[in-house]
Amino acid sequence: MLANVIRSCFPAAAKVLADRAEEINKLNVFPVPDGDTGTNMSLTLNTVVKEVEALPEGASMDDVAKAITHGSLMGARGNSGVITSQILRGVAEGLAEAKGAHVTSADIAHAFRRGVKVAFQAVRKPVEGTILTVLRDVSTAADKCEKQKRPVEETLSELVIAAYESVARTPDLLPVLKENGVVDSGAYGFATFLEAFVNSYLGHEGDSFDFKTTVDATPESAKGQVASRVEIELNDDWEGSEFRYCTEFLFHADSPKFDEEKTLKFLSSMGDCELLVGANPDYKIHVHTNTPDKVLARMLKSGQIFEVFIHNMDLEAQDRTAKIAADKEGAEAPAEAPAADEDLADLGFVAVAAGSGQAEILRSLGIDAVVSGGQTMNPSTADILAAIEKVRAKAVVVLPNNSNIRMAAEAAAAACDYRDVAVVPTKSVLQAFAAMFVVEPGATLEDNVDAMLAAIDEVRDGEVTCAVRDSQAADGSPIKADDIIGIARGEIEVVGSNVQDVALELIAKMQDEEEGDTLTLLAGCDFSDDDLEALVAAIEEAQPDLEIDSHRGEQPLYPVIFSIE
Repeated sequence: MLANVIRSCFPAAAKVLADRAEEINKLNVFPVPDGDTGTNMSLTLNTVVKEVEALPEGASMDDVAKAITHGSLMGARGNSGVITSQILRGVAEGLAEAKGAHVTSADIAHAFRRGVKVAFQAVRKPVEGTILTVLRDVSTAADKCEKQKRPVEETLSELVIAAYESVARTPDLLPVLKENGVVDSGAYGFATFLEAFVNSYLGHEGDSFDFKTTVDATPESAKGQVASRVEIELNDDWEGSEFRYCTEFLFHADSPKFDEEKTLKFLSSMGDCELLVGANPDYKIHVHTNTPDKVLARMLKSGQIFEVFIHNMDLEAQDRTAKIAADKEGAEAPAEAPAADEDLADLGFVAVAAGSGQAEILRSLGIDAVVSGGQTMNPSTADILAAIEKVRAKAVVVLPNNSNIRMAAEAAAAACDYRDVAVVPTKSVLQAFAAMFVVEPGATLEDNVDAMLAAIDEVRDGEVTCAVRDSQAADGSPIKADDIIGIARGEIEVVGSNVQDVALELIAKMQDEEEGDTLTLLAGCDFSDDDLEALVAAIEEAQPDLEIDSHRGEQPLYPVIFSIE
């Protein structure tokens, strides 16, 4: 029974990826200790395992597919985790449609075609050379096996080969990968999970993969093509658009015959980055357009619209960075709306903090619920959703404070369907500080979000940390493991041997580029009070015109983070 196969193989494959998560984390080309792709994919898969294992004995494949869909969405962490959740959802839904008692190559091909459709629909701007490319290449290989009526065992072997060969090609598709001689980390993680699942199905130990195929390549030879390379988590900065308004809303179709393809064509005619996620009758719609009024008027002819958010992207262009995210459909069983309460505040706030000091400052600025997490441990969709539901307010603003948490925050916002939830895409806790300073208690959610977006646009961040492996700075100079590095605008600008010197040089560079008036500085958990006092004194001497506001942030791994405004 297919359901039993999935329930047996999925946990085994998830364990293999979990065992290799730290290895993947350390192989980012950017030498910052990010708990990134490996950790996020592993945590996402582990949540699925818990939901699948909780099913009763004899559960159907449809039950397993629903558990995978719900578990992967609620456990999704970071961009890589959210994208993985959509791949799992699509493949599981495809397998649930298998008719026979035993799975066939045709069933596998159908499942991966469904996976491609769901995953690509969930991303506003698919980028070649990423996990999505590998998924599509695996699906193409499955289609070929279906046409040749290959046995299931051979089909699965071909899929693993196709995955690793596709991973090896990612540098040819993305210049940033080729420049650094690396492959995409999400793509490599996907291939790793797929291989482990197939090994479990075939009863092979570890990485053993020994049966024959009809091509010269083998899984081991395909893996060899990437063995000497490392992985990178892609930062695909948003570079602007000819369309001004980011328009998002929930839509309830009036007819079971609602035409999704026709609607997508209409949305594409109105702008770009069109997205239609969900299943009849409930959808989430997204499009960048210059005429949101026409989009809304057209959709009102086919159903009902609600939770409408229209953002002027000219005000947030500088912050549209890192991992273009898809809006997600809500959880299968959304939480029951709380009873009406006249005492509810008009607006509440949820923020992510990486240290106790950060959390304390956020609360002092009016944050109602603080979620623990950050660069090395991204909170899940479920973690953020739980925080949203605890806030006693009619509307909630979520501040993710890290680009890699944004997608999970947006998924949590979409899953909460009984109150308005907006995500202000802060990339650091320092941006959150600036955003909270401009909140107007009597203003609407939309007006406050616009003001917060404008505020974070004025914040320039700097970070000082320790390199975890050899690499190179923005100017090409070498970096050795354990060097102290200074980062601004996502680039390594300064390399040195001690925190104070690197911080001073980074601040000087940023001031030379654009002079600011105020510097807010947070000390990490490993940066002592004496060190902080000495650094502040040195900054005051070097930058006498800067007003310095220093605090204990207690964040791990980053002894100093700061912002200049």
